[in-house]
Amino acid sequence: MINNKHSLISGIKLTAVLVVAAMALTACGGKKNLRDGDNMPAAGDNGQYGQTDGMNQGRDIDVRGLEGIDPADRAMFMDPNNPLSTRIVYFDNDSSAIPSRFSQAIQAHAQYMSQHPNLRLRLEGNTDERGTREYNVALGERRAQSVKQAISLSGANASQISTISYGEERPAELGSGPEVEAKNRRVELIYPAH
Repeated sequence: MINNKHSLISGIKLTAVLVVAAMALTACGGKKNLRDGDNMPAAGDNGQYGQTDGMNQGRDIDVRGLEGIDPADRAMFMDPNNPLSTRIVYFDNDSSAIPSRFSQAIQAHAQYMSQHPNLRLRLEGNTDERGTREYNVALGERRAQSVKQAISLSGANASQISTISYGEERPAELGSGPEVEAKNRRVELIYPAH
C-alpha cells in the first residue's frame, strides 16, 4: 500500500514536471526572423508587437506599448508597411550605435511625436546576458539615450521622451546563442497611457 501510494505521488510529480517543461519549450520556441549574415532581427520584426501567432488568430492584436496612442491611429503602428510598426531597434554586440536600417522608423516616430506634442514615449534599453549586471544596465541606458537623441534630432521634443535600462533583466527570448542574443540587444519604443 505504501509503495503504491509513493509510486502514485512520484508519477504525479513526474507528469507535472513534464507538463511544465513542455509549456516552457512551447513558449520559448518563438519565430525566427533573423537576417542572413548579420544575426540581427529584420527591421520590421516587432516580436510580440503587431504580430499574431497561432494562439492569437481571430482575436484582437496585442497593443502593449501603444496604450498612449489614440485607438484611431493604432492601425498605422500595426501595419507592417508603415515605418511606425518598427517599435524595436536592435543593436550590434557591445554597441549603442543605431544601425542605419532603422533611420526611416526613427524619422517616422519623430514626425508622429512632433504632430502630437502631448504624447509620451518611453525608451526601454536592453542587452543580452553577456557582461556584468552593472555594465549591461549602463549599456542599455546608452542604447536608450542613443535612440532618444536620434528621435529628438529628427524633430520630436526631447521632453516627451524618457529612458530606462533593464540591462539583461528582461530578455525578449530566453536561451543563448547568436540569434537569441541578437533579439535581446534592443531598445523598445513604448507609448504609455497618460
